[in-house]
Amino acid sequence: MDIGVFLPIGNNGWLISKSSPQYMPTFELNRTVVRRAEAYGFDFALSMIKLKGFGGETEFWDHCLESFTLTAALAAVTERIKLYASVPILALPPAIAARMAVTVDAIAPGRAGVNIVTGWAPAEYAQMGLWPGDGHFANRYARAAEYVTVMRQLWGEGVSDFQGEFYGMDACVLSPRPAGGHIDVLAAGQSGTGMRFAAEYADGNFILGRGVNTPLALSEAAAALAHEAGGTGRDVGTLALFMIIAAETDGAARAKWKDYHDNADLAALGYLVDETAKDTEADDASTARTVALPEGAVNFNMGTLVGSYESVARMLDQVSGIDGVAGVILVFDEFLEGVEDFGTRIQPLMTSRTSGPGRA
Repeated sequence: MDIGVFLPIGNNGWLISKSSPQYMPTFELNRTVVRRAEAYGFDFALSMIKLKGFGGETEFWDHCLESFTLTAALAAVTERIKLYASVPILALPPAIAARMAVTVDAIAPGRAGVNIVTGWAPAEYAQMGLWPGDGHFANRYARAAEYVTVMRQLWGEGVSDFQGEFYGMDACVLSPRPAGGHIDVLAAGQSGTGMRFAAEYADGNFILGRGVNTPLALSEAAAALAHEAGGTGRDVGTLALFMIIAAETDGAARAKWKDYHDNADLAALGYLVDETAKDTEADDASTARTVALPEGAVNFNMGTLVGSYESVARMLDQVSGIDGVAGVILVFDEFLEGVEDFGTRIQPLMTSRTSGPGRA
């Protein structure tokens, strides 16, 4: 099972809490995190893209770096780890994103990848005059399909004459092309439509884990993606997203998690809920519905593994046994300590991580 880290490109990481670690998203922080992850044998790192924060007392995600430029900088200071940049398809034309990805590939041959962000928060794009209207909620994956088609034509053939509903190319050219002729594309479809897109166009799909200390709860979603991928004849694995809250004992870890939860930034959460409510047609499994559920919105309702190092290792091994799971991507309450603790205290206890640099 591959292990990745979701880089802290936005302030305060993924905890919308007044008592969680508060920090800014500096290059130095991200460089240290990714180098430390590489030293401990992490397989990949991914940076998100967020263009408008949630505000509140913690100014949550009001301070964010840009994904592609950060990824290019990190490519130059790493040697092995795979690096994925997130592309907001409403803000970057596909031919530009394709060229940017090739540039990262030139810095780190074979290590560049792209994560497709269709955009579900209207205010994020309306501030720049880029929100295409609420019809985007229904057709965003159709737009993304055309987007990926153009990029893949450019990467593979160096030219695209694609004509679609959203994009039209006129002998559009790209050179140089990727060193290996291919750049991996990731998606994060949670809904049925999103998973069908991932099955047809992506090389992997992020799926939110579910609940606290329920690592097997994503089994149904992983099976749904495998079913969709089976219909396309493509190999598209699930990459499960989990937050790690670890300590010496289960009790100490649970105390941290309770404190974060009890001190949620309610104003920032209110903004999140308002944005997700704008997609009135979203199904219950969609990102818009899932991240704002009241019981766990303090960390976007992602699966959370809370416990001692031994307990977290055991739960991650359970995840590795789920059919269709190709890897996990991890976030931590405190990233420097979290990656260090994972590398020295958790990974050596995982039976699913038995070889490779830094592994047990």
